[in-house]
Amino acid sequence: MPGTRVVTTVAAVGVTGWAARRVLTRRAARNSSVPNRWRFVTVNVSPDRVTPYPEPLRSLGPDAEIVVRPAPGGKGTEIGVRLAEGEPTGAKAAAQRFAGTDPRQAVRAALRDAKQLLEVGEVLSPDRPGTTEKTLTGKPLELAIAHAKGEGRS
Repeated sequence: MPGTRVVTTVAAVGVTGWAARRVLTRRAARNSSVPNRWRFVTVNVSPDRVTPYPEPLRSLGPDAEIVVRPAPGGKGTEIGVRLAEGEPTGAKAAAQRFAGTDPRQAVRAALRDAKQLLEVGEVLSPDRPGTTEKTLTGKPLELAIAHAKGEGRS
């Protein structure tokens, strides 16, 4: 019967919409109530060499909490950083990430730079010294390298 098919379709669409809204609402509530995440890096130096903090960590200022502790198994030192204020979420976070102004990117970059300073003595750069001329076709690679330090899996 054609009427039954219409009713079944409308009911299926309604249930699907309800379920999708419930999932999105729960996800938004979970994201808004999650405390700031700690981001850690392990460096192959003793904890006493980490203090005073290297410049990249000091540059975060009062916006970040820093913790230094021995790494498990005596394998160096763990340096952890988390933002003192709330992390951005939703469309604001996406816009900041795209623009390169997401505070989480600054934390990741500071941790990577501090690790290099402590272990190597300088901040290494993947594009210095350049061996090629700057061209229009190389622009995407330049942009990727410029934003890579602030990105991560978290």
